[in-house]
Amino acid sequence: MGSGQLSSAPLPRSFFDRPSHEVAPDLLGRVLVHGSVAVRLTEVEAYGGPGEDPAAHTYRGKTPRNAVMFGPPGHIYVYFTYGMHFCANLVCLPEGSGSAVLLRAGEVVEGVAEARARRSSGRPVPDRDLARGPARLTVALGLLREHNGLDAVLDGSPAGRPHQSATVLAGRPADPATIRSGPRTGVSTAKETPWRFWIDGDPTVSPYRAHVPRRRNAAATSVGEAPKS
Repeated sequence: MGSGQLSSAPLPRSFFDRPSHEVAPDLLGRVLVHGSVAVRLTEVEAYGGPGEDPAAHTYRGKTPRNAVMFGPPGHIYVYFTYGMHFCANLVCLPEGSGSAVLLRAGEVVEGVAEARARRSSGRPVPDRDLARGPARLTVALGLLREHNGLDAVLDGSPAGRPHQSATVLAGRPADPATIRSGPRTGVSTAKETPWRFWIDGDPTVSPYRAHVPRRRNAAATSVGEAPKS
């Protein structure tokens, strides 16, 4: 791709061993590689720990579903939401803390054909839309339930690691002057917390949508909110 982003060094575990709202803006411009597909991150959201952030999965403590968020920093937390989509997060803070950053959008910079094949539903998908939104990003990267807990920090040789390894590369960090922040998308609690971060003007950033309560009717009932991380 000519940018040198894939030849950059992997980020160390210490990068993620910080509060999620500090890690999140620093992830912009970094590159997440999974298999043969690489995505340059352009939009993320930070989520805090137990008892701290009511929009986070860990707000009420550790459960089998969110256990990865309480593990070592730099691992990938994958969850299923609304019975339809997988979303991916990168765990932050020391083991036991329960904090992470949701990966909301990015630019596919390697493996475009494979990402497009995963995202195709019989109609062409514009390049900017391949990973524009958390579910699309996860599909483009090929991340599924079985990748929950995957280590995205490359410590030494990759020998012996799972076949579908993941790594976060340093890439080219976003210019701080281009980084914007605002309320997180679609959350009904702590909805004014400005922990959504994005690269201003980047075409792959997803549109902001405020939370809209689901209405009950005869045909369907509300499933409630699925926290973002």
